[in-house]
Amino acid sequence: MPESAASLLRSISRTTAREWTLIAARVGQVGEVPEGADKVRALLDAVSVLDAGGVPYALIGGVAVGLHTGVPRATLDTDLAVHTASRGSALVTALVAAGFESRGTHPHSENFRHASGEPVLLAFDTAFDEMIARAECFQIDGASVSVVTRDDLVAMKERAATDPRRRRSKALRDAADVELLRGDVPGPDEGW
Repeated sequence: MPESAASLLRSISRTTAREWTLIAARVGQVGEVPEGADKVRALLDAVSVLDAGGVPYALIGGVAVGLHTGVPRATLDTDLAVHTASRGSALVTALVAAGFESRGTHPHSENFRHASGEPVLLAFDTAFDEMIARAECFQIDGASVSVVTRDDLVAMKERAATDPRRRRSKALRDAADVELLRGDVPGPDEGW
């Protein structure tokens, strides 16, 4: 029986916690990894704010890859594409009022940290606007969550993998995500 979306998100959280711990130990930052980061709660809290404000969005990134493939894949944050017309101080204010800490504004994103420690990134890109309109709903702990379609996620990941400004390790992860989304899933005895 396939895992529920919430169960899969919890598996992604455990996989991420393990990867964070390994990376932190490797670079000498033991103790700096956010403990207890809760992807499910962070996602549902962010979605609640977006839905209450009538803000069109879709889950993207590594969490969406995991939901579409059924493969728990570590990802350091929860990414949501938000319609570009919704960007502004009212959205930031609403998220902060809901307990999110604003961590910075960038040309194409607003970064937050959920009370659990989970980083949440809101991405704004006109190329995503039509993808948000095509998003499909997943049920997660009784809530409807818009998730970008598999085909649109492949297009996003292909674009990111070929961006010459992207750090090579991230571009390679994006390329691997494309193959995973296309069905290249390793067997349990095969490893990555």
